[in-house]
Amino acid sequence: MRTDDWRLTEDVDEFLARAGDFLRSRPALHTTPLSVTEKLRTQRTEGVVFGRLERGGEVEATFFRFPSRGLSVTSLTPGQADTLAAHLAALGHSLPWVTADDGTATAFAEAWRRHTGATPTVRVRLRLHRLGTLTPPEPMPAGRARLAGERDHEDIVRWCREFAADVGEDVTVDAGSWAGTRFAEKRYTFWETPDGTPVSMAGVNPTVGGQARVDPVHTPALLRGRGYAGAVTAEVSRAALAAGAEEVVLYTNAANPTSNALYQRLGYVPVTDFTVYDFS
Repeated sequence: MRTDDWRLTEDVDEFLARAGDFLRSRPALHTTPLSVTEKLRTQRTEGVVFGRLERGGEVEATFFRFPSRGLSVTSLTPGQADTLAAHLAALGHSLPWVTADDGTATAFAEAWRRHTGATPTVRVRLRLHRLGTLTPPEPMPAGRARLAGERDHEDIVRWCREFAADVGEDVTVDAGSWAGTRFAEKRYTFWETPDGTPVSMAGVNPTVGGQARVDPVHTPALLRGRGYAGAVTAEVSRAALAAGAEEVVLYTNAANPTSNALYQRLGYVPVTDFTVYDFS
C-alpha cells in the first residue's frame, strides 16, 4: 500500500462526492463523520482536512480533522493505519489526539509513535449503541416531554456546558461560542415535572444517511436517579423513529455501568467501542 492512496482535500463537497456512499454504507458505525460532514456542508469552516483511502476507484476508509485538533478516522487495518500515520507525519501534521474504533485507534496510536516519537495515552473509551426495540421505562416518572423552543436557549446552553464539564470535554459552551460548538445543530427535548419544571434534557442530531444520534443526555446532579434521563431518552428516540430515522444511535462512556445499563434497558444494543488516545 502506498501513502498516495490517501487523497486529502479541504473541499467538503469534493470529499462527499467521492466518499459519501462509503459513509452511508454503514450509517451507525459512521454516525460521527456523517453528522460532521453534513454540518460542514451547510456551515462552511475553513481549514478542515478530509481524507479518503481510495484504491481501484473504491473508498476503503476516511478521516477528518479540524484545525489544531485531533484525527477522527473510520476503521483501518494495521497496515492502513501505518500508511496514514506515515503520510500525515510526512506532511508535517501535529496531532493532539486520535479517535476511532478501539482496534483502529490502537493501531494508529502505535504507528504514530513509531513515525513521530509521540507517546500515546488512553483518555477515554466510548461505547457506541444502536437502538433495537425501543422499551420505554415502566413506570414512567411523573411529568411529560416538551420540545425545547427559543425561550429555552439559555437553559440549553447552561445544561450543555454542565454536560461538557461532567464528561471532561475541553470545549467552551456559552452564548458567544455556541454556534461553533457541536451542540448547536441539535433538536432538544426536556422532561418536565407536572408543574412544568425541566428536570432532564436530551438532544438529537439531524438525521443523515438514515441515522440519528442522541446526544447529549443531561440531568442536573441533584435530580439524578429518578428515571428522568430514561424517560427523555425514550421520548427523543421514539420521535427520531417517527420522523423517519432508520437507525438511532448513541455513545456512552464504556466505563460507566449506570449509563450503559440504562440505555440497554431502553433497547439500545452495543455495536463497538471507540478509544481516544492523546499524544504527548
